[in-house]
Amino acid sequence: MVAPGTAPRVREVVEAAVTGAGLLLDDLEVARSGGRTVVRVVVDLTEDDLGALDLDRVGDVTQAVSDALDAADVVPGVYTLEVGSPGAERPLTAARHWRRAVGRTVVVRAVDGRTVTGRLDDVAAGAEPTVVVVPVTVPGKGRRPVEGAPVTLAWQDVRDARVQVDLAAVRDDESDEDAGRHDAGAVRG
Repeated sequence: MVAPGTAPRVREVVEAAVTGAGLLLDDLEVARSGGRTVVRVVVDLTEDDLGALDLDRVGDVTQAVSDALDAADVVPGVYTLEVGSPGAERPLTAARHWRRAVGRTVVVRAVDGRTVTGRLDDVAAGAEPTVVVVPVTVPGKGRRPVEGAPVTLAWQDVRDARVQVDLAAVRDDESDEDAGRHDAGAVRG
């Protein structure tokens, strides 16, 4: 068990280091494992930062957090520091998660039992926040996906949701690149 009061002090130090690196502290866990303390840090881009969190930035923030924890000496004894990002298939639990996922494939489970899988088309904040998902179905191998009618859900009607990695789109992109390389080789030859 981690000593009482350790986790809040660690959070304060880690949050300052992460913010100083221009990132957002998404999650923090301080736990005991195998006789040592493990500090698990999940960082994300800030709301205004578009794009993806790359390994260089994770490496930089890892060093900043490590230096800050060592300087503050808030973790007693030997500890292991693990720093990472939320991952490709992150759960959508905050408004910023939803906004960053616009255009991506999501799986949304509603409180009424429905599951909607499709492209997240819109996120509307305000008095009654909503999300709009355009269902996408693939009729069969080699056939184009078919879009259904947009489904609008109020946030309070969403049980849980997560981004889904669309491997078919990745394969299509790779096939297009391969075709381009093949054509380019034929032109040069």
